[in-house]
Amino acid sequence: MELNILLAVGGALLLMSVFANKISSNLGIPSLLIFLAVGMLAGSDGAGFHFNSAKTANDIGTVALAFILFSGGLETEWKSVKPVLVRGTVLSTVGVVLTAGFMFVFSYYLLHLGMTMSLLISVIVSSTDAPAVFTILRSNNLYLKNDRMKSVLEFESGSNDPMAVILSVVAISMLTGGNVNAVSALTNLVLQLTLGIACGFVFGKLALLMLKKWSFVYQGLYPVFGVAVVCLVFGLTQIVKGNGYLALYTAGIIMGNASYPYRNPFIQFQSALAWVLQIAMFLTLGLLVNPSELKGVFWQSLDATVCLVFFARPLAVFLCLIKSEYTTNEKIFVSWAGLKGSVPIILATYPLMAGIENATYLFNLIFFMVIISVLFQGRSLAGLAKLLDLSQDEDPAKAQSEKST
Repeated sequence: MELNILLAVGGALLLMSVFANKISSNLGIPSLLIFLAVGMLAGSDGAGFHFNSAKTANDIGTVALAFILFSGGLETEWKSVKPVLVRGTVLSTVGVVLTAGFMFVFSYYLLHLGMTMSLLISVIVSSTDAPAVFTILRSNNLYLKNDRMKSVLEFESGSNDPMAVILSVVAISMLTGGNVNAVSALTNLVLQLTLGIACGFVFGKLALLMLKKWSFVYQGLYPVFGVAVVCLVFGLTQIVKGNGYLALYTAGIIMGNASYPYRNPFIQFQSALAWVLQIAMFLTLGLLVNPSELKGVFWQSLDATVCLVFFARPLAVFLCLIKSEYTTNEKIFVSWAGLKGSVPIILATYPLMAGIENATYLFNLIFFMVIISVLFQGRSLAGLAKLLDLSQDEDPAKAQSEKST
């Protein structure tokens, strides 16, 4: 009976989220906000569903991000990524460190949040969010004139999570009395990035070889093969101390830019699965929050978001893109498109699991920062692109296709 109720509730929440996504598109509100809202409404302060397991939320988020990044890689065109590879790599590594550094300075000296809170906030919000960036940049109302901006933003968001994760782990280790060595931390970072890319490349090529050499009797087994690839690549890469997220994004790019049997259905299934898991992830993260507690962090969240959006992120972007081919308007747009979403919320569960003092307050503060970021940055992105004369009214690829026919 309990299983039936659980299935019915889960199905109802998914259905609500699907229809809510349609409504959000019409209203111009990012869908992840709707998913979070549905989760919050179903939680303790709403329908009364009690959920307070940070570990479970973290596990669900980890699995969901793995499939989301693989799907993002599958839909990324290598020919558009190649020209921005260097700048994207700088943004996803140096940019994250600079954002964290500037954010710490603002949090500690300007907002007076204290050493612990300032350190944790700065590392947790240092990266951009792949699900948020992928969803909004690939929406139907944002067509950029120059494809390199979209490419660099998607590449940055798909590859900068390892930096934020490592910085967060190091910060928590420092705060819990762990022995942290700067040299070992840097070595670990380089090792994770290198092994992540290497494993993604090798496993991606092996998966392609299998798809080309073997033909399955049933077409339905191809998507199953894809699920197996995601699980194996992530798990094995993590076991050898590489970064599973980066490995999956790399493997996705390799497989998405090759030809093999049933390629389009394969990619479409992974996209659908990524959507299901994205909804489940945001619903779970929404359940973890008690809306009644958010009003206590509103002003500090707003102050911290202003420092991040208007100072820390732009400073990091302009320094990383100095002497580049990007115009001032393009740098402004890249700065504003540093959206926050699921990754900071998932990272905010780390202090909860580590038992750090005021971890619940920190989680609520980060959660509210994400809401403010997605609501204002996400919703205004298309308008800003138009204001900066960086967008056009229709999809250039579609327009070119219609012109050729």
